[in-house]
Amino acid sequence: MTKRNTQQRRHTILSQVNELGEVAVEALAEQFQTSEVTIRKDLTALEKSGLLLRRYGGAIALPQEIVANSNEKSDSLRKMAIAQAAAKLIKDHNRIIIDSGRTTAAMIPELAKKRGLVVMTNAINVANRLLSLENEPTLLMTGGTWDPHSESFQGQVAENVLRSYDFDQLFIGADGIDIDRGTTTFNELVGLSQVMAEAAREVVVLVESEKIGRRIPNLELPWQRVTTVITDNNLCADKRKAITACGVRLICAEIE
Repeated sequence: MTKRNTQQRRHTILSQVNELGEVAVEALAEQFQTSEVTIRKDLTALEKSGLLLRRYGGAIALPQEIVANSNEKSDSLRKMAIAQAAAKLIKDHNRIIIDSGRTTAAMIPELAKKRGLVVMTNAINVANRLLSLENEPTLLMTGGTWDPHSESFQGQVAENVLRSYDFDQLFIGADGIDIDRGTTTFNELVGLSQVMAEAAREVVVLVESEKIGRRIPNLELPWQRVTTVITDNNLCADKRKAITACGVRLICAEIE
């Protein structure tokens, strides 16, 4: 059997879990003619994406009470659509920064087909997901002081590390978008985000449409620093026009 690429294999595994209720690592390894280590990485990645639950020796489908939660499912679909649109902007051998956050972390499975990537991050969960990819991108960590609020490294050490590099793209989330000013955040630690933006030639903001128009006191990145905003297609026409009027490229991802 010809070895399938990671994305195809994980899609098939998820389909089997949903159909059968459970799967076993040993059987999957034999089915796909790959190692049990690879299958465990697949199951871990699918669990982190909220698509199944790991169990000893395999995985099971999500309990119905979790699946039935339509709000969480809708939120997940928005994040996935935005993440997929963001990954399309990345070329083989790009040097990128991925900031902390659930929406940015959702990009990781989409990077499986990219070759020769160099990825800097300040988030442990992003780093762990990158290490699960078979294409093995080069991973760089900022280091610094751990901030429990943002679940990421921040501070002067992290900023100095970033200043030592240059990158093609920064992928960063936002707690809100102030149409008049730019991206905003509840976190008062915005210094690292600004240094990230300075280190990258293109700044891509990933944000759900419901957060656009939300005014939060702490300005993170002014519009002058933002190249592209990726959101979902629920964004109204007035807000679309207002963002593009700021000289920012707008991508509205279709929710499947």
